[in-house]
Amino acid sequence: MPQLIPHALPERTLRALLRRYGAGDPLCCEPLSQGLLNDGYRVVTTRGRFFLKHHLDKPHLDGDPAAPAGLARIERQHRATARLGALGIPVVPPVPDPEGRTVTVLNGRCYALHPWLEGRHRYGSELAAGECRQLGALLGQVHTRLTQVIPPLPAPPPSSADPAATEVLIDELLDRLRARRARACYDAFDTLAEHRLLERRVLLRRYAAFRPPAALAPSAGWVHGDFHPLNLLYPVTAPGRAPLAILDWDRLAVLPRAEETVRGAAIFFVRADGTLDLPRVRCFARAYRRTASVGAEELSAAVHRVWWERLNDFWMLRWRYQLGDRRTDGQFPATAALAVWWCREYEAVRSAFCD
Repeated sequence: MPQLIPHALPERTLRALLRRYGAGDPLCCEPLSQGLLNDGYRVVTTRGRFFLKHHLDKPHLDGDPAAPAGLARIERQHRATARLGALGIPVVPPVPDPEGRTVTVLNGRCYALHPWLEGRHRYGSELAAGECRQLGALLGQVHTRLTQVIPPLPAPPPSSADPAATEVLIDELLDRLRARRARACYDAFDTLAEHRLLERRVLLRRYAAFRPPAALAPSAGWVHGDFHPLNLLYPVTAPGRAPLAILDWDRLAVLPRAEETVRGAAIFFVRADGTLDLPRVRCFARAYRRTASVGAEELSAAVHRVWWERLNDFWMLRWRYQLGDRRTDGQFPATAALAVWWCREYEAVRSAFCD
């Protein structure tokens, strides 16, 4: 994963935030180097240790978090995590101020303060079979409990990526790559990107008839929305223990639950060469199905839809070439290779999730 250094946090802002929450005087504020969508700081004060989260303005994702709609969304996330914690889901709810509010806007920027939890992130290759089952069961519990703590909302209409639109995007990205070659700034990443774009165009034409119809969409419900290794915290020691906390509920939304399961497994258990560790996937998926009472047919539909989504997805290249944001470059080689491998091993992948 790319190592990121958050923006500097002015001391005046830090002191104002800590006063707001009655969290003491600052002794140390350390920027954290992991994360993609927000800035984070480890703060030590005269009253303890905290994680300070700066919700960044992400126009290409959620928009301005300090706007009324953004504040309402973050506050809903905070209420949901507090209720999930009361039901036994491992979370780290935010610290409330004396009036019970958990979001602060200072100088147009949006912040929340959480207790600090000492732990580490673990990737799927580090998890034994029992821990993979534990992880799948945890996600099943999250989906089950979310239905109890947040009122249901209508699900967005089911859809699937349009391969014709994807072809247009491929052509645009290839044009940008050719422009880089003309400017003599073409590098090894560009070579790989061009190869994958041309390869994917061939695959899209080959599998165009397999675009999933809307009728295949699995049932929707509230989901975490971003279930991956950097959003789970494990104990530093004592291997085999359950995760200490599920972090970063920024993407909490009503979406097909089984699709989050497939998508999460494809991140946790992808190898560096772009293949999936199918034995671990099987352990994870069986535990999820048992805990969330999800049938094989629903999960099979989710596998098909996530496969199609991956086949049409170039968000990492869009960030690099359209937005000038290279923070996801390190993830691209394995992710792009996975889409190709998944086409070859479609039945084996489906079996790992569903049998």
